[in-house]
Amino acid sequence: MIQSFPRAILYDVRPLGSIEGGVTIGMDAVERIVPTNLEEEMRDSFMLYAMSVIMGRMLPDVRDGLKPVQRRILYAMNELGLQSNKPYRKSARIVGEVMGKYHPHGDMPIYEALAGMAQEFTMRYTLIDGQGNFGSIDGDPPGAMRYTEARLSKLAEEMLEDIEKNTVDFVPNFDSSLEEPVVLPSKVPNLLINGCSGIAVGMATKIPPHNLSEVVDGLLAMLENPDISVEELMQYIKGPDFPTGGVIYGKRGIEEAYTRGRGTIVLRARAHIEEVKGGRERIVITEIPYQVSGENLKEQIVRLYREKKIEGIAELQDLSSKDGIRICVELQRGVDSQVVLNKLYKHTQLQISFGIIMLAIVDGQPRILSLPLILKHFIEHRKQVVRRRTAYELERAEHRAHILEGLLIAVEKMDRIVEIVRLIGRSRSIENARDALMEEFGLSEAQAQAILEMRLQQLTGLERDKIKVEYDELLKKIRDLKEILASERKLISIIKQELLQLKREFGDQRRTEIVEQEVEELSAEDLIPDEDIVVTLSYGGYIKRIPLSQYRSFRRGGKGTRGGEMKEEDFVEHMLISTNHSFLLFFTDTGRVYCLKGYEVPEAGKHGKGKYIPNLIPIGEERITAVISIRGFSPDIYLVMVTRNGVIKKTTTSAFSYLQGVRGRGVTAITLDPQEELVGVELTDGDAELILVSASGMALRFSEREVRGMGRSARGVKAMRLREGDRVVGVERAVDEMFLLIVTENGYGKKVPISEFPRYSRGARGVICGKVTKETGEIVGAKAVREGDEIVLVTATGMLLRMDVEEIPTYSRTARGARLIRLGDGDRVTGLEKVEEGR
Repeated sequence: MIQSFPRAILYDVRPLGSIEGGVTIGMDAVERIVPTNLEEEMRDSFMLYAMSVIMGRMLPDVRDGLKPVQRRILYAMNELGLQSNKPYRKSARIVGEVMGKYHPHGDMPIYEALAGMAQEFTMRYTLIDGQGNFGSIDGDPPGAMRYTEARLSKLAEEMLEDIEKNTVDFVPNFDSSLEEPVVLPSKVPNLLINGCSGIAVGMATKIPPHNLSEVVDGLLAMLENPDISVEELMQYIKGPDFPTGGVIYGKRGIEEAYTRGRGTIVLRARAHIEEVKGGRERIVITEIPYQVSGENLKEQIVRLYREKKIEGIAELQDLSSKDGIRICVELQRGVDSQVVLNKLYKHTQLQISFGIIMLAIVDGQPRILSLPLILKHFIEHRKQVVRRRTAYELERAEHRAHILEGLLIAVEKMDRIVEIVRLIGRSRSIENARDALMEEFGLSEAQAQAILEMRLQQLTGLERDKIKVEYDELLKKIRDLKEILASERKLISIIKQELLQLKREFGDQRRTEIVEQEVEELSAEDLIPDEDIVVTLSYGGYIKRIPLSQYRSFRRGGKGTRGGEMKEEDFVEHMLISTNHSFLLFFTDTGRVYCLKGYEVPEAGKHGKGKYIPNLIPIGEERITAVISIRGFSPDIYLVMVTRNGVIKKTTTSAFSYLQGVRGRGVTAITLDPQEELVGVELTDGDAELILVSASGMALRFSEREVRGMGRSARGVKAMRLREGDRVVGVERAVDEMFLLIVTENGYGKKVPISEFPRYSRGARGVICGKVTKETGEIVGAKAVREGDEIVLVTATGMLLRMDVEEIPTYSRTARGARLIRLGDGDRVTGLEKVEEGR
């Protein structure tokens, strides 16, 4: 161990001859003053301190994966005889042994290291078998060392096995009174399977734990192919395997760490959604990221709820037990559980970034290592340990064989041996007898001494057979040991066998799941519930969204609820039901289309004005004439566009997918003639029947197949022949089982079975769909509905009336209908929208 004790320097600035306490300062004091450069002294002292921390305290050795304090604890426990099959011993006794003999750095750091090696949530494979309170995953500290007890785990015994066989070097301890091992023999690739973290001076290490079975498979593959690549190794070693489980997203960070020694992985808790009584849901967390405190995690969730960064949480329960973690986040009814979970990932330690730095001590120097290098250094260490163990066993075997050779001679010459032994009693000198044996039989000193130490009963013929059998076995063992030392192949075979035995005894299943998908930064959309919304756009260009849940259903003839405060000259022109995650396509009178996501429309209260839409999309002098909601863009879904003058065009929605990446910028949707404008857009599957409705009360039903698909900039074809002054007000899909709901500007409406509308060819005038009079006013909108649907009526003053379709009477095509809404003076209906579930 490097000691960081800079030389003591006495700085005395008192003048010579001064008197202090009756003593005169003379030349003897001056002789004790050592002039030195302060800059050099600080540099040298700091470097000694830094190297002491780096080499002797905080960084692991690449061979056994242990920091010095961990190695000293395990070695001291082994010396105390605290094997896995022996009784536990008080932790205080172990700490005192380590501190007094090997690690004079305080009892608490030693005890913290001991407790860490016993914690199943810290070590993937514990090295100490603890009894008592050794802390919890919630961050609770271990009990006092006088209360807890410990002994070595079986895996730790594998790390210490053969340490007595000269397999590793020993060095003097801190006071040179004892010796301690520089490194443990370690059959176990501990640096990888248990990982390590530590902050030294100017450097840090953070090696994640791995699965033992996978690491053994990787080592076996490298023993077969020393030049194996990282990519090939990752077929065996998939990635980190944390004791607390969790889910790793993506392999890019793993590959970087295994290739360069540095990388960052995204680790998430394991959570799922459960349904509970009352139609509510709850988020259940069963595994949390490595080194994250469960208690801190719960405190973070509570704090976010109190700060209203996460809404919709009804209750937080910790149902964890000895069987595992179970933290339940109960949600309020109607809350989007996935959005809440995404917010928890973003704002709490349910998702963490684990930075990997594979730094370890190699040949006395700190180095950042790739995965292949770590495995190679471990293999080289095991080769050296097996060689030294084999050489030690060979030496012992040869020595014993040499002794047995002498004993065999003694058995053959039993009488003469006995006679010589008698001389011992006469001369009373063992040395004389030993010398006599050596001279007469050509024995070595060790052989002669062994004969003299034998009892006479061991010189019988029966014992000779036993000695001969042992001698023959030793000769075979010596041949085998020499072959191992002479053959690299046999050496590797032994290492393989030991690794396979390690896997059979201690291998287990992976706890941490690795998924291919990379985790991208959570977007605003991920944190916004995909709830139903009402989007309104006024004639004056003000747009807003309101949660649909804020509107109550009213009976027919009711006054409705106000959807927004409008100026006298302004009124709601467009209203649609959508969701926060849907795309909103805004079609303008010039034939262009713009795109926003639902959540990008500013939310406002029912009485709020909203935001001026040119501040959201650059429409300039254009006027929005149609707005639709769409969940995604597909080549199998069409946008059917109908103009005021009865021109129709259909284009696949995939032609507009360009808008996903350039929201806010417009593209051409249809090329329009002068004095033409777009009045309706419908989503179809390309094989639907359409029904167009005009303001004067005419309707035309025809097949969509009569309209071919066109490009975005095409003009379209004639759909409906109109009388002079008439105009198209809507287009819907025609389904016989549905009704055509028609609403007039003065609040009259009715349902007409769509089956009553005959089919015509495209370009016809159609049939009457409603009686238009001065009392009813012109038709302002039409929707295809069925029983069970709901609709919302919009008035020029901003009133909204939501009602069930069942409440609207069914009439013939020529009837005027019934009053649906009572209008105030000067007010009029400007449009209607159908509430569609899931749209």
